[in-house]
Amino acid sequence: MKDFIIPTHRPGEDIADDRDLGTPACHGAPVTLNVDGIAVTVPEGTSVMRAAFLAGISVPKLCASDNLEAFGSCRLCLVEIEGRRGTPASCTTPVAEGMVVRTQSEKLRRLRRGVMELYISDHPLDCLTCAANGDCELQDAAGQVGLRDVRYTPGANHFDPKGIGARAQSEAALRGGPGNPRYIPKDDSNPYFTYDPSKCILCSRCVRACDEVQGTFALTIEGRGFDSRVAVAGENFLVSDCVSCGACVQACPTATLQEKSVAELGTPTRSVITTCAYCGVGCSFKAELNGDRLVRMVPWKHGKANRGHSCVKGRFAYGYAAHKDRILKPMIRERTCDPWREVEWDTALGFAATRLRAIQDRHGRRSVGVITSSRCTNEETYLVQKLARAVFGNNNTDTCARVCHSPTGYGLGKTFGTSAGTQDFDSVEQSDVVLVIGANPTDGHPVFASRLKKRLRQGARLIVVDPRRIDIVRSAHVEAAHHLRLRPGTNVAVISAMAHVIVTEGLMDETFIRERCDWDEFLHYAEFIRDPRHAPEATEALTGVPAADLRAAARLFATGGNGAIYYGLGVTEHSQGSTTVMAIANLAMLTGNIGRPGVGVNPLRGQNNVQGACDMGSFPHELPGYRHVKLPEVRAIFEAAWGVEIDPEPGLRIPNMLDAAIEGRFRGLYCQGEDILQSDPDTAHVAAALAAMDCVIVHDLFLNETANYAHVFLPGSSFLEKDGTFTNAERRINRVRRVMAPRNGYEDWQITQMLANAILAQSGRPLWHYTHPGQIMDEIAATTPSFAGVSYERLEALGSVQWPCNEAAPEGTPLMHVQGFQGGRGHFMITEYIPTDERTGPRFPLLLTTGRILSQYNVGAQTRRTANTVWHSEDVLEMHPHDAETRGVTEGAWVRLASRSGETTLRVTLTDRVSPGVVYTTFHHPATQANVVTTDYSDWATNCPEYKVTAVQVSPSNGPSDWQQRHVAQTLRARRILPAAE
Repeated sequence: MKDFIIPTHRPGEDIADDRDLGTPACHGAPVTLNVDGIAVTVPEGTSVMRAAFLAGISVPKLCASDNLEAFGSCRLCLVEIEGRRGTPASCTTPVAEGMVVRTQSEKLRRLRRGVMELYISDHPLDCLTCAANGDCELQDAAGQVGLRDVRYTPGANHFDPKGIGARAQSEAALRGGPGNPRYIPKDDSNPYFTYDPSKCILCSRCVRACDEVQGTFALTIEGRGFDSRVAVAGENFLVSDCVSCGACVQACPTATLQEKSVAELGTPTRSVITTCAYCGVGCSFKAELNGDRLVRMVPWKHGKANRGHSCVKGRFAYGYAAHKDRILKPMIRERTCDPWREVEWDTALGFAATRLRAIQDRHGRRSVGVITSSRCTNEETYLVQKLARAVFGNNNTDTCARVCHSPTGYGLGKTFGTSAGTQDFDSVEQSDVVLVIGANPTDGHPVFASRLKKRLRQGARLIVVDPRRIDIVRSAHVEAAHHLRLRPGTNVAVISAMAHVIVTEGLMDETFIRERCDWDEFLHYAEFIRDPRHAPEATEALTGVPAADLRAAARLFATGGNGAIYYGLGVTEHSQGSTTVMAIANLAMLTGNIGRPGVGVNPLRGQNNVQGACDMGSFPHELPGYRHVKLPEVRAIFEAAWGVEIDPEPGLRIPNMLDAAIEGRFRGLYCQGEDILQSDPDTAHVAAALAAMDCVIVHDLFLNETANYAHVFLPGSSFLEKDGTFTNAERRINRVRRVMAPRNGYEDWQITQMLANAILAQSGRPLWHYTHPGQIMDEIAATTPSFAGVSYERLEALGSVQWPCNEAAPEGTPLMHVQGFQGGRGHFMITEYIPTDERTGPRFPLLLTTGRILSQYNVGAQTRRTANTVWHSEDVLEMHPHDAETRGVTEGAWVRLASRSGETTLRVTLTDRVSPGVVYTTFHHPATQANVVTTDYSDWATNCPEYKVTAVQVSPSNGPSDWQQRHVAQTLRARRILPAAE
């Protein structure tokens, strides 16, 4: 297959070489050997097979793959080694200095053909009609060993359903027979791939991929000898433990495991390297196509964030880009009660520009604003915040990070001097103790979770701080050393209690603190944290965490070696989210776990470009690069670049925009790629604010919930249809490459530019003239110090870089704070625990916390329009059996979930994953829209909503709530579209 591969990464490492080299790379002293007369030098421990491939010599193989440990079962890779008896398997034989290897001889050819004959004798010969024809390693290996006929007559086999000796299933279908007891029919249960046991050659690659790469252990080899077969626990793949990551499909050398898309659309003929648009891991993929038809997404082996792995969303859930619900024409309407009317782009943009200018003329320049998207590229996000500052003339720009990770920026900025995580994902491979707090990696960041589980299987210890028993607490071959099952809302008290143990028992790293941190601030912090009120015994009643467990966890983290902290929205989405981030940073500095591999403070970012959206200046008080808008020297940089004067007054945050709209002061909004009506808290309040505005412009793929209140809809482009960059949770800037032409006609950056130019043209100001997103990145680099060395040319040459990337670090910065903190010295912060104002009581005695599930993503706009709904078709409330029994609630029943803000109904499932007094649900489906229940309480520093602590009551229900009924009726009215001719 002809691939588009980015160029060489660095001297000696050619990432244009996308071959499977058979066994993993090794690192060691150089060893030189001779393979078929060619001298090759490789690291000590390298297999003979890999050395041969590196010398340009292909050795036949079936069971070997360079993302799996050597197995040595297929016996095709036999070689001869001078001075050794027999024909060892090259995949399991390490190189030695001076070794002389022969990969070709008459003896080897005879042995390989004999082995291949045995494989083919129990394999159907319907290659011409097989979906893997032309992309089958068994087929390739047969040609490589010179097999032209099979001497064995068909006998007992696994592929002939009739048991009549047919060589192909198509032949057997035409003839009668008694039936073959060994034949197992194809399993079509998974929506994305099939399992055909009749084509299995028992290479075990799928089983090993599930074990070694994914870490789920869902597959096994059952039976013995001739009766051996790959099997799953359960009736079929769909109901098994399989998480549909695709590792087994990618590993399979035949059509035993095969994408349904390949069977339908044919073997792809070209590919483009791009970056996944789901979570903050930022996986690299090969988008493989036939013409302009996307056939499959295959994780790219050189992707530095995913290292050739994927999850069900990135691997298979890309079909939303071609879904029938997608809007491809601009639409406008005078009032939100009117039906939509399709128009041309110029008409829609002119309508929007006229309305926005009229609002500003009447209500002032600060009466409009923008919301940037964490799903769009850096370049697109940069232009949206520039639209607010350079065209609207205000700083009313915010982003979805406001409602997820804004406390990360504030907390890490205060303590470390930079607003981002400290490590790359590779760092986890050197961790000895991992603290996971408020994150669910197996569901939210599954590719990183697989790497973490691999390290845990190697012996690293795990501490989980979470009110819910998430999967990583106990799963196949992984069990947490400590699960601190805290009461929701008490994160600060738990982390402070851990710090209390470390300080009072003298377990801190004093040398690190003296060398790297402000010593006077530490002494002040130490005095604060030693107070007996922070002792685990004092906090036990408050947090619900037994003092003995907390002390043991604190000692393990302080003394267990390299300690890494990974956290998620269970930390930030609280009234004390910023305080918890600072407490986590304190804990890392206290134990010296900063500035080297295997340690660090690592926020697991939710959306694909939430880090980039923050980097690009989406917050109302910061210009790109986290520099405050009030600073004249910072404004001067952008005023010179943009040719306009920048308002020094910080703008409105999203909650402020909504409040101001209800008060009549904020009247117009351009919302790109975010669905605030479903994602933001207190849905009724958000709806009232949107309804109060004079002009709401929604720029998205689908008519989302926010579009119910929009006056202009601008159809967006998917990640497959654009060029640009995403920045993932490890600060890695990855290229997004255009795989196909935009179905709506334009990439998103072009649409924002057209809107800006429509407004500028009406007011007689100079227009924008970008012709490619690379030019936007050049402007970012020219104005933002941490991006100073970033260009498309450098990204093509290196594959990706992690900021800061500048003259001091031309290839980026994988690890932060190595020599010292970026902001000077580390700052210990006082982290006083202050209980949330949201309290339980007689009316609302339970605590609701929310989160995500593996198969769905955020508000579900993308994944709900794919086959992923087979695993999660509705939001479900998790409830402890004790709480259910006292309320007369049974498994699967409809229940009313009510809070002080509102109520909704949904089904319930009974489980001890949650503690008594706690209930949990997801927010992926608008029919439930869990945020109608959540409150407007928020983080004290950033206004990040307190999604994770809502006082609720649960009771039996006979049907949808009043709000749900009104919402359905309003949605039907709001989404009417007139035919284009009307």
